Amino acid sequence: MTVFRQPISPFPLGAERMADGIRFSFITGEEECGVLLYDRAKGKQIAKVPFLKQDRMGNVHYKYLPDIDAAKVSYLFYAGDKIIPDAYARCFSGRKAYGRRQEAAELKACLVTDLFDWENDTYPHIPYEDAICYCMHVRGFTKHISSDAAHRGTFPGIVEKIPYLKELGITTIELQPAYEFLEVEAEADIPSEFPAKSVEQTVEQTGVANGPGENLRLNYWGYKKGFYYAPKAGYAAGNDAVREFKEMVKALHKNGLEVVMQFYFPKTAAVGISEILRFWVREYHVDGFHLMGEDLPITMTVKDAALADTKIWYYDFDVSNIYEGGEPPEIRRLAEYQDDFLYDMRRFLKGDDNMLDRALYHMRSNPENIGRLNYLTNYYGFTLMDLVSYSRKHNEENKEANRDGIDQNESWNCGTEGNCRRKKVVSLRIRQIKNALSMLFLSQATPLIFMGDEFGNSQQGNNNPYCQDNEITWLNWRDREKNNEIFDYAAALIRFRKEHPILHCRRELRIMDYLSCGYPDLSYHGEVPWRPVTDRSTCHIGLMYCGQYAKTAQDKADDFIYIVFNMHWEAHEFAMPKLPKGMVWQHVLLTKACPEPENSPQTKEKWTVRKIPPRSTAIFISTGIK
Repeated sequence: MTVFRQPISPFPLGAERMADGIRFSFITGEEECGVLLYDRAKGKQIAKVPFLKQDRMGNVHYKYLPDIDAAKVSYLFYAGDKIIPDAYARCFSGRKAYGRRQEAAELKACLVTDLFDWENDTYPHIPYEDAICYCMHVRGFTKHISSDAAHRGTFPGIVEKIPYLKELGITTIELQPAYEFLEVEAEADIPSEFPAKSVEQTVEQTGVANGPGENLRLNYWGYKKGFYYAPKAGYAAGNDAVREFKEMVKALHKNGLEVVMQFYFPKTAAVGISEILRFWVREYHVDGFHLMGEDLPITMTVKDAALADTKIWYYDFDVSNIYEGGEPPEIRRLAEYQDDFLYDMRRFLKGDDNMLDRALYHMRSNPENIGRLNYLTNYYGFTLMDLVSYSRKHNEENKEANRDGIDQNESWNCGTEGNCRRKKVVSLRIRQIKNALSMLFLSQATPLIFMGDEFGNSQQGNNNPYCQDNEITWLNWRDREKNNEIFDYAAALIRFRKEHPILHCRRELRIMDYLSCGYPDLSYHGEVPWRPVTDRSTCHIGLMYCGQYAKTAQDKADDFIYIVFNMHWEAHEFAMPKLPKGMVWQHVLLTKACPEPENSPQTKEKWTVRKIPPRSTAIFISTGIK
């Protein structure tokens, strides 16, 4: 009887356990190439195995090596006289501590052999209209000693902060690059658009010297070509980043939180993006991805059937091509990630002319066939506290003569540049932060904040801290107590948004009375009800939401909600729109106290006039007459 053996396939690339051995696969145009095997525990080379002519398909070289214990070996590829780490490696052995210089040729890849119990883990699948997003840097989130985390600056550190994230009301965390990359770079490895850092600066930042004459740079953010199949070892508390990342995702899911990963693909990264995303969904149960890079095959990627229920964020999508036939999806999984909300709302916040129409557009914008991420700050640019404390960037610590980073920040220092103890300035800054948070969380699309903005984190005016691994970028958790007023207001806004579905509808509000209930779903008002003034010098407006157009969790009509934004430097009196019989207005959130009208709304069923202080937001809901 003839026994036919299944031929060895060159795919997937990298290394794969098969029966009692390993199948290796590697791309190179060199004829002389192969794999170097090492003792995983001792790091010593134990074999050099060349790829033969019969081990080749095009430029893909592959070979099956039997009788190898995958748990005991690590490996590197070689091509000619070059040693090349496996770009498809799932993990690496012997990775040096974070901030320590390491050559790529030292990254010995290894295979994951341990099984992981996901314990019936399920994806939360939170709709965009219900999501509250929080962008964070894994290391910077808990590295500061004030975080009180047992494992500071790591994946387990995030797990320790889950109660905090839930207290704030977060549903979805976005991680800056958390896949493996070499954070300390030699000058020769630095793209021409990035100037090198001196060894003195590297020592200052990481405490590590790497030899005289070497020009080094610390890439704290990680936006560079990486090893896209392995979680970053420098963000692990121990020696098993794979297990720690999985434990983090499992813990977040158990608490109803999603994980969205940033992936940056430079033009030099010739990789299969869909394959990478499928891997992280299958292997790590990741909920979504924020794709970054120019000219990515985004339409082909999002059409991948295996990613049909995975969130994908990108600058822009060709929706007409993606959704053939023009029918919007029942559940939106794609979302636009653009800066237009950031710049327009910052200008409206500081009272610039001709911004009211743009602000109103952003606050109601909520496309039917695609999600939209709204943010006023992000990992790049000023933090929210710095946005109201600095009128210009202060990037001197980056050692580039303050030339790096954007110059147009649309910020305002409230009268004094930088740190200030004057009560008037401090009070105004806190009020402006509350105004900004109000604009963000009271807009219809999905809100996203950057870590620490909820309690006034500052980067001391540095709007481009890509090379700073220190207290500039580490969250100082003492600010939570110092600025508790900001945190309480942010948490209250998030609760208010969640409690009132009219503030985060599935579809964009139409500014029409299509229910014939006497009120449109959304209406605009000036100082006189129903008469909005939107000329170029106006920066105050009232927005009324009719709760008849949205149902609460108890299947009841939502409340009427009236929001006044007064970004002018003078107070304005607003006559409140008339409510249905038996209902009156009651304020619920104010960025600055405004006096009650003489005719108390609890006893009089008539229009009242509220004096809204300068640069403030006032929020009212309907309530029955007592």
